[in-house]
Amino acid sequence: MKLKITLFIAAFFFSSISFAQKKFEGTFSNGYKGSKLSFILSADGKEIKDFTFQGYWRCGGSTEMITLGPEKKFPVTNNKINGIIVEPENGGASAIRFQLEGLINGKKASGIYRMSITGLSCDTYELKWTAAAK
Repeated sequence: MKLKITLFIAAFFFSSISFAQKKFEGTFSNGYKGSKLSFILSADGKEIKDFTFQGYWRCGGSTEMITLGPEKKFPVTNNKINGIIVEPENGGASAIRFQLEGLINGKKASGIYRMSITGLSCDTYELKWTAAAK
């Protein structure tokens, strides 16, 4: 009986590890130095939440530091990220457009990111990123 309980506890422990949310932190290989990103991959691996970009973008002819991310979640299908979020949805020319594409491979991820506001001429342009789970 003691062996069964021990095996059950071990199985529960290892299964909870593999299904835990993963927080990723990363950097960009192009664009302005010092820019970074972070996000949380859901326990089931099907969505990214709390995506945050901290870095520089061109806005109205000048360079600005910004920390921003969408309130909505990016979908993940078969470890592939491919999503565009516009907030607010009916914001017109002043809406912020978040584009995230990439591939998650275990504790590593990489892809491209872009954030823009068309009506205000604000844009990060396409940035290449890599991240690792912490």
